[in-house]
Amino acid sequence: MRYTAVALDFDGTIAHDGEVPAHVLEGLERLKQTGRKLLLVTGRELPELLAIFKPIELFDRVVAENGALLYRPQTGERVELGDPPPKALVDLLRARGVPLSVGASIIATVEPHETVVLQAIRELGLERPVIFNKGAVMILPPGINKASGLARALKELGLSARNLVAAGDAENDHALLDAAEYSVAVANAITTLKEAADRVTIAMRGDGILEVIADLIEHDLVKSPPRRERRALCIGRDASGAEVTLPPAGVSMLVTGGHGSGKSSFTRRMLERFCTAGYQFCVLDGRGEYLDFQPAIVFGTQENPPDPFEILTALEKPDLQAVVCLAAVLPAKRAAFFDKLRLELQSLREKTGRPHWLVIDEAEDLVPRRDDVVDRRGPLAENTIYVTSDPTAIDPRIVGAVDVVAVRGAGARQSLESLSALLPTARPAEPLRAPGESEALVWFRRGGQAPRLVTLLPRTHPDRPMRNDVGRLLRRA
Repeated sequence: MRYTAVALDFDGTIAHDGEVPAHVLEGLERLKQTGRKLLLVTGRELPELLAIFKPIELFDRVVAENGALLYRPQTGERVELGDPPPKALVDLLRARGVPLSVGASIIATVEPHETVVLQAIRELGLERPVIFNKGAVMILPPGINKASGLARALKELGLSARNLVAAGDAENDHALLDAAEYSVAVANAITTLKEAADRVTIAMRGDGILEVIADLIEHDLVKSPPRRERRALCIGRDASGAEVTLPPAGVSMLVTGGHGSGKSSFTRRMLERFCTAGYQFCVLDGRGEYLDFQPAIVFGTQENPPDPFEILTALEKPDLQAVVCLAAVLPAKRAAFFDKLRLELQSLREKTGRPHWLVIDEAEDLVPRRDDVVDRRGPLAENTIYVTSDPTAIDPRIVGAVDVVAVRGAGARQSLESLSALLPTARPAEPLRAPGESEALVWFRRGGQAPRLVTLLPRTHPDRPMRNDVGRLLRRA
């Protein structure tokens, strides 16, 4: 399961005139039964919301007051995420006849009083952002919006925004949709939100949300890809200057080249892209080449093998990046070690959608060619990068299934020619020249494209200094 959580606005998204239709509630119940988490993210004040929406416990978390208040429906606990409204501002606005509603952190009014609000904020020398919501005017603490409140709710639930679908309809939903992996604007949404969203529903409000729910339940949105590529991961630029990007999900990659060709350097660049974009990764490191990669936590050392339980426990935290050092595992036993670990990783992925990416370095040791063994488990699923100097030494099903090939080093043309002999597709057109030190030949096999010479993006994260204790087994339960 890729999308494990759904965050929904209330008014104009699932509710109409403050009421959620029964058939929409039934759809939300069906979605909840799939194991996905539901979050309600609204500009309403909590007492008002509780008074009009009784099935609040359908949601695992509620973010109210446009991000300023977190509510846990199952326990009734409330957590204020922003400072209280400034009394001087409330008094001044009331003195000037502005109709107000004052919450734990929010001050709310309606248009056309925004001019008076802005004047009062300026006169008092305050820093208070003003947010609009289809006629409503909300004054919030600095740094508070739907995205900030959502981030707190996701953290409590152990979820990643990279596994989140979010839907809304109004101006104050931009931050919510920007934070999500897959953004939805209902048909009645404002134009700018529709333009920015990954998907616009056919029906309005709750009926539009039911369209998304049906697709989530049936195929986890695989058949409803986002219409925009805002989450694509940039590898570098081709000769024309155009960005060469990797989809954030649904693909696998083979990185190859001779010894010392720069395979690890290429892979580190990809790890940096994952970190920047918020995707969790787990690197299976056969030789200890990634022990210095920041900000990953290392499991295992050159002398002590890693503990699978500790790896899996740590990966339950969506913001943790993991490097699993297998240097202490004998090469002949690494495949067996990984066979057991990958079943657990696959189970974790099915449950949480994470780790988003798996990187298998020295793949010939972990997923070797087994001519005399029938492996009924099959090759690993998508979102995996295989790194090897010898593609002929790894499981041929993996080689035949990869979507993208990246080749490094002066011998890249010969490597690509040897690799093409292993593939069921037609031989790619010969590239113009071998890649330089900061380049790679990148071949997207499924599109029928020729390999492209790509200038790689520069490194963005400095490696931490190597010490004697780097690679110690860290317990982060």
